[in-house]
Amino acid sequence: MAQQTPEQALVELQTTRLDTTPAVDEDDPMLWKTSKKWIVTGALSASGFNRIMVSTIMAPALPSISRELHLSSVESVLALSIFILATAFAPLLIGPLSELYGRAPLMHTTNVFFLIFNLLCGFAKNGPTLIAARLFAGLGAGAIYPISSGVMGDLWPVEVRGRTYALYLLVPLLGAAVGPVIGGFVETYSTWRWCFWSTSALQAVFVGVCFLCYKETHLPVILKNKQRSASRISLRSLPVNISKAIANRQTWKLVQQSLAIPPRQLFTYRSVQIQALLSAFGYGIIYLVISSFSSLFTTQYNQSVAISGLHYFAICIGEIIGSQIGGRAMDTVARSAKRWTKADRLRPEFYLPVIPPGVLVACFGFILYGWAAQRRLHWAIVDVGVVILSCGMQVVGGVLQAYNMDAFPDSRASTAAAVQLFRSLGAFALPLAGPSLYASVLGYGWSNTILGSLYVLGNCSASWYLWKNGLALRVTG
Repeated sequence: MAQQTPEQALVELQTTRLDTTPAVDEDDPMLWKTSKKWIVTGALSASGFNRIMVSTIMAPALPSISRELHLSSVESVLALSIFILATAFAPLLIGPLSELYGRAPLMHTTNVFFLIFNLLCGFAKNGPTLIAARLFAGLGAGAIYPISSGVMGDLWPVEVRGRTYALYLLVPLLGAAVGPVIGGFVETYSTWRWCFWSTSALQAVFVGVCFLCYKETHLPVILKNKQRSASRISLRSLPVNISKAIANRQTWKLVQQSLAIPPRQLFTYRSVQIQALLSAFGYGIIYLVISSFSSLFTTQYNQSVAISGLHYFAICIGEIIGSQIGGRAMDTVARSAKRWTKADRLRPEFYLPVIPPGVLVACFGFILYGWAAQRRLHWAIVDVGVVILSCGMQVVGGVLQAYNMDAFPDSRASTAAAVQLFRSLGAFALPLAGPSLYASVLGYGWSNTILGSLYVLGNCSASWYLWKNGLALRVTG
């Protein structure tokens, strides 16, 4: 008998739990009332907003933080980017566990964990304390990425994947741009510590909202909990095969098998590797722009820190436009591809034709932003370039996330965790090269032209490859 993969073991566990308690309409989140689905989606979206905002809010205040805590330039950058680095590794644990024990327990636990350590950042008296607190806050914040993929897949059918995911993203996408804006004004009119105290107060509100509104969405866990409630959970009342598993201490083995899914997919599934590399480059570029935006306007356009922070809204506007255009385009193109190929159902590959238009839009934004900054044209032209750049990149990023969500439906959160590892590493590493890149002889113009060309080449070639071979790769790895 062939040895089971971790994915197969997890599915067998879930199927075993389903055998004794058949699903009914009110149990299956896919069949919940639309209003109930949107309440859960809204609570998830609100929680994602604050977690993402905290990743960037301290960027404008870094000079003040460095002076007060006596940080070197390396320590200053590390205090900002260690949060992103932490979000690379937390999903590797949270994703698989959410498929064994449910999305809700992991959501509530990481909400509180993030609140505690983000609050601690505001009380830091030295650099090591701040860096350590940011690291642990990032571990709590990183859970949102695998959980959101799992929940959206639990709640919404593939036929409306683009539209519903685009609406979910509306609030979190504000976070990355609103963070530096708030940070800039806090830095100008108060102490940098309020960057953390204010977001901790907001997080406390979101903790309460999630406890009230966020419901479990993973069907196997819902039915398992229902079975326990009905049977008063005694070992003898459980099915024989589950009873034996508990008696033989198989629970830890199942946890190990679940935790093995993300690294196994990264090492053996070519489609996951492609998604991870593309996401890492795209996410890294966005954070490269975020990390260098404030210095561009303060040094080349002589604007104050507070005013320079307002330019981050250009990123936010572009991402929101891109998410809404891309989401609706994905649904339309996927249905057309289904008819054209005469397939019996929608496949993840049917989203991919949206990528080439998105990368061309992003490339134009790269060039406009880079050369406008290089020639010191009016700041509004720079902002227009960034709006176009972030719009195109969000279209591409949305397609990749939807593809990732539907390519491995039995392990959505684990697959999202595998991809998030590379995304966060890209967001951590690429901004470190930003100052040297833009200060080199290439400047903003040629640097962005090269980045845009690589972005087009990588995404177009990868999307064509996945279109041709994606189905086979999902079956064979």
